Amino acid sequence: MRMQGQLDTTLSEQGHKQARLAAEVIAHRHPCALYSSDLQRARRTADAIGEVTGLAVHADSRLRETNLGQWQGMSHLEVDEQWPGARAMWRSSPQWAPPGGESRLEVAARTRSVVDELVGSEDWGDKHPVVMVAHGGAIAALAAALLELSVETFPLFNGLGNTAWAQLSAHDRGAGSVSESPAAVPPSTEAAESIRWRLDSWNVAPHLEAR
Repeated sequence: MRMQGQLDTTLSEQGHKQARLAAEVIAHRHPCALYSSDLQRARRTADAIGEVTGLAVHADSRLRETNLGQWQGMSHLEVDEQWPGARAMWRSSPQWAPPGGESRLEVAARTRSVVDELVGSEDWGDKHPVVMVAHGGAIAALAAALLELSVETFPLFNGLGNTAWAQLSAHDRGAGSVSESPAAVPPSTEAAESIRWRLDSWNVAPHLEAR
């Protein structure tokens, strides 16, 4: 298995099929907006959702997968041979980055900025969901940031399966509400500071379970 990172690979035939199946399920939830990474494998998935829902795709490079630097395109074995123990360090420490790449905290900060800008925008306040199509590592980092996990608990989430999704819901934070420990990646806007996020589901793929 080769590490893709931000390499702009395309969807396989199976990937296109999974994207179409996911789109049919998501359409029944009547989303009000659709955002996507600009990398092809995410953008093609978002296009499938847009075709079914009629929503325009807002592509944003901040939703890209982790930049893996020198590791991109290498197999796990090749990385382990050249950098023994480095992948274990990368998985356990959100502050550690591959050579020439970015850390999980950096990924979390850039992806979180997309969500924070959404709060208070014209798409905010609609009772229907907003769909964001991204990548397993980026989504895991974003979820950890939105849930205000500390540096110590940041590696809690693993990536998602292909075309599986997570659902988070926003709630008013309430006066005097504070986190038990400092968030590794705090909100970046005043409007976002008034929101507390809750994880409703993780790695859900009902369109694949029945097949």
